[in-house]
Amino acid sequence: MAELIVLVVVVLLVLIVVVKAVMVVPQAQSAVIERLGRFRTVAQPGLNMLVPFFDRVRARIDLREQVVSFPPQPVITQDNLTVSIDTVVYFQVTDARAAVYEISNYIVAVEQLTTTTLRNVVGAMSLEETLTSRDAINTQLRGVLDTETGRWGIRVARVELKAIDPPPSIKDSMEKQMRADREKRAMILNAEGTRESAIKTAEGQKQSAILAAEGEKQAAILAAEADRQSSILRAQGERASQYLKSQGQAKAIEKVFAAVKRSKPTPELLAYQYLQTLPEMAQGDANKVWMVPSDFGKSLEGFARMLGAQGEDGVFRYEPPQESTDAPPAEDVEDSVQSWFDTSTNPEVAEAVRAAEAVARKEVPPANVSQPPEQG
Repeated sequence: MAELIVLVVVVLLVLIVVVKAVMVVPQAQSAVIERLGRFRTVAQPGLNMLVPFFDRVRARIDLREQVVSFPPQPVITQDNLTVSIDTVVYFQVTDARAAVYEISNYIVAVEQLTTTTLRNVVGAMSLEETLTSRDAINTQLRGVLDTETGRWGIRVARVELKAIDPPPSIKDSMEKQMRADREKRAMILNAEGTRESAIKTAEGQKQSAILAAEGEKQAAILAAEADRQSSILRAQGERASQYLKSQGQAKAIEKVFAAVKRSKPTPELLAYQYLQTLPEMAQGDANKVWMVPSDFGKSLEGFARMLGAQGEDGVFRYEPPQESTDAPPAEDVEDSVQSWFDTSTNPEVAEAVRAAEAVARKEVPPANVSQPPEQG
C-alpha cells in the first residue's frame, strides 16, 4: 500500500514537471521568460521548453496592431479657445522585452504622450487652422509618438483625430457664419442666374431683331421689285393699249371713209346729213342760242367738189379713187413695237427675285456668349 502511494506521488511529480517544462505560445503573441527573477528569453509562437520551478512567464505580449481610443481631452488653441479633441492611436509592439522592462504600462504611456503632444501641436494653431488641418496634426502626432515610443519597443502606425468639438458659443457663431456664407453663395448664384437669363434674353432679342430686319429688308426688296415690275408691265400695257386704240381709230376712220366712198354720196345727201347733225351740235347746257352758219351752202358746195366730179347736168357726183397699194394696212403691227405685246417675264428680273428669296431664307448664325466662371 505504501509503495502504491509513493508511485502515485512520483507520477504526479513527473506530470507536474512535464507541464511546467512545456509551454505553447499562440501565433501573433510572445512571452517574456525569466529565470530566477532575471530575463532569460522571449518565447516565440509555437512549442517552447522551460526549466520547471526555475523559469516563469513574466508577461504575454500581443504582437498584433492595436487600436486605442482615448477620451476627449480639453486643448487650448492659439486664440485662447478651448476645444475638446478625441484621438485614436494605432500601434504595434515590435519588441516584447522593451515593452515589459522599459515602461511599466505602455498603453497609459501612449495615452499621456498623445495628450501632451496634441496640446503642443494644437496650441500653436488657431481654431480655424485646427478645424481645417487634421492631416497636418495627425502627421505631427504620429512623428512625435513614433520617435518617443521606439525605445519602448512600440511602433505607432497612425494617429487620427476622431472629433474636434469647439465651445457651444463658437459653434453658434460658426453656424451663423456658415449660414451667412451659404446665403451669400445663394445670392451670387441667383445673380449669376439672372445675369445668364438677361444675356440669353438679350441675345434672343438681338437675333429676333436681326431676323426681323433681314425679313423687312428682303420684303422691301421684293416689294420694290414687285412695284418696279408692276410699273414696267403697267407702262407696257398702257403703251400697247394706246397703240391699239390708235390702230383701232385709224381702222375705224379707214372703214368710214371706205364706206363713204362706196356709197357715192351726193351733195343733197351730205346736206341732209349735215342738217341732221346740227341739232346734236346745238345740244348742251351752255348753248342758249345757236345760229346756222351763213356759209352753210358754200361749205356743202366745197365738200361736194372735194368728194365728186361735176357731171354733164352740172351736179357733182362721187367718183371712187384708185386703190393705193403703197400704204400698209392699219391692223398690221410693226416689228419695232412687237415687243410691246410680250408678256413673258424678264430673265434678269426673275434672277434678281430668286436671289432675294435665297438671301431671305438664309439662317442667321447665333452669336457665341462667353460663359462666366462658376462661383465656388
